[in-house]
Amino acid sequence: MDHSSAGLEMKGNDDDNNNLEEEQTGFEISVVVPKRFGRLGDDKYDCVEVLVKEFQKVGLIVDRVLGMQYEFIKLAAPVEVLGRAAAELLIKKKTKIGVDVQFEWEEAEAFIRQPDGALFSWCERFRCYHHIIYGIVNKSESGIALRSESIEIFWEPMEPLMMKLESLGIVKEVFPLHDEVKRKQLIKRWALNWRDFTYQPIDEIYSYFGMKIATYFAFLGMYTRWMLFPAALGLTLQFVDFGSFQLLVLPVFFMSIILWAVLFSQFWKRKNSAMLARWQVYYSVRDSRSKFLAMEQSSLQSVDNKYNWTDKQKEKELFQREEWFGRLKRLRNDTIVITSIICLQLPFELAYAHLYEVLESDIVKFLLTAAYLFIIQYFTKFGGKISVKLIMHEKNKNREYRADSLVYKVFGLYFMQSYIGIFYHALLHRNFVTLRQVLIQRLIVSEVLENLMENSVPYLKYKYRKHRAIRNRRKREKVSSTEKTHISRVEKEYLKPAYSASVGEELEDGVFDDLLEVALQFGMIMMFACAFPPAFAFAALNNITEIRADALKLLVMLRRPTPHAAATIGAWLNIFQFLIVMSICTNCVLLVCLFDREGEWHISPGLAAILIMEHVLLIIKFGFSRIVPEEPDWVKARRMSDASQVQQVYSKQLLKSISGEKKHEQKSE
Repeated sequence: MDHSSAGLEMKGNDDDNNNLEEEQTGFEISVVVPKRFGRLGDDKYDCVEVLVKEFQKVGLIVDRVLGMQYEFIKLAAPVEVLGRAAAELLIKKKTKIGVDVQFEWEEAEAFIRQPDGALFSWCERFRCYHHIIYGIVNKSESGIALRSESIEIFWEPMEPLMMKLESLGIVKEVFPLHDEVKRKQLIKRWALNWRDFTYQPIDEIYSYFGMKIATYFAFLGMYTRWMLFPAALGLTLQFVDFGSFQLLVLPVFFMSIILWAVLFSQFWKRKNSAMLARWQVYYSVRDSRSKFLAMEQSSLQSVDNKYNWTDKQKEKELFQREEWFGRLKRLRNDTIVITSIICLQLPFELAYAHLYEVLESDIVKFLLTAAYLFIIQYFTKFGGKISVKLIMHEKNKNREYRADSLVYKVFGLYFMQSYIGIFYHALLHRNFVTLRQVLIQRLIVSEVLENLMENSVPYLKYKYRKHRAIRNRRKREKVSSTEKTHISRVEKEYLKPAYSASVGEELEDGVFDDLLEVALQFGMIMMFACAFPPAFAFAALNNITEIRADALKLLVMLRRPTPHAAATIGAWLNIFQFLIVMSICTNCVLLVCLFDREGEWHISPGLAAILIMEHVLLIIKFGFSRIVPEEPDWVKARRMSDASQVQQVYSKQLLKSISGEKKHEQKSE
């Protein structure tokens, strides 16, 4: 049953912002606290009651919902409350003249709106909520005695209340809530829209989930559309008999897919730049780290504050020591991961590949592959968790640099797990029949298994948590098992799993796993393209279903994810570039094996042509990276136009200040 403790009317600010439309916002945040069995509001010194009153004092709209085990405090904020929090956070937003300045609520009309018409993006709103609820402190000069059931709590002056209650286990969790209206619209227009199998409302996804998730789906959608060309080419090679020209067709196919991959990489950067411009974020994809410059400067500021500098030489020595100490820590962690891969995972992978080679029954091979893929997932996740522990002790500049370090380490584990067995069949045994079987089984089994795990595991977790909560309530309240239990919408969301990475949520959310899956698929179909050209068709079909499956997972199976500001896919783009280079090398080796079936490795004209082609493709790969610009001309023109407008405004202000000073001097004389 819902218990409203505050009116839900939003008050406009007509005097200060006559032209600013009042934004009606629903409940977007929920705070989970223990359930009390008395009447709400009876004890004014109860810590939960005090927390609710403090929420109301800072302007939040509160709605309290009693669940089966916990109480849920739903929070909403008028746009003015969010605006004043944004000003306190010194959030920079783009104005109508194209310059990024610190937001001021009194000048809200000067700032550009989001694609959905809102003043703040979902990521900005979440930051403001976090600042408001965690910024509640005891402003009195003396402490306040609070209690929660039998626990006595002393709230010290200037102590944050939320952090105090979280440390005591009173506040269980804070999580974002789904907007039912927008969620149902996205389910209809996106998750269940099969008319255009690659269509995605990217701007709506950005408005609802934030920049990082929207960027992932934009990348997956473009990757899937571009996949249709090599899929059609691969199916043509599979079903059309070219006779004696078959060995000549394969090199042409190989060159085509390398050019395809290079062009896709470059045109994705252009699309990424165009999206950022549409979302009012202007900087080059190559310089995507510039958005974190303020964070890095603040970290250096903290070092500067930690030490009271008296000698410039000591300052220089300390920074050098900190720099090299951090580099040595990263080198140590990389060495640990690489050594673990070689000593622990490599023998296991080779043993599986050899066992697969000697088995004769196809059914046994298929079952072996399914069991192997199921077991190796947990082995690799364990390695990923160790990588997280190591990274937490590295001296990285910020969260994004730590996340990139995690990407490289975990991908190294998965690279070994995914490809070493295939290299074994391709290079040592030169068994192309077995190689094709392995590729088909890996593509089918791994993709189907991943999709089943992604969608079934969250659903089973939700069902189990729901069943356990109902059972505990019936035991506690001695309710009959035949009586139907009502569960509120906010409690259903609480019981759903969070969108987190399998290796741990300390550094990454679920986008990590989704991009890892795409990168492994890309490596599988690219590095062994000449051995099995129809693999691109398998990948295209899987990606079409993956878009809808991931959309349903986010909208139905999981809680609303915490938004993160990530302008690109980050280190994953470097992983894709690495896989393109690896593909050039591996496919050339495969072509050599096809031309040199006797294994004599004579430099015949055909083999010499393959070696020349490898070098040419490497040159083309790096050449196209320079020929195709990463940023469209209209984005550059808009940025330059904004920069010139800013310069004009600053020039006029400077001239006015100079002339004003001269007039003041003349009057004083």
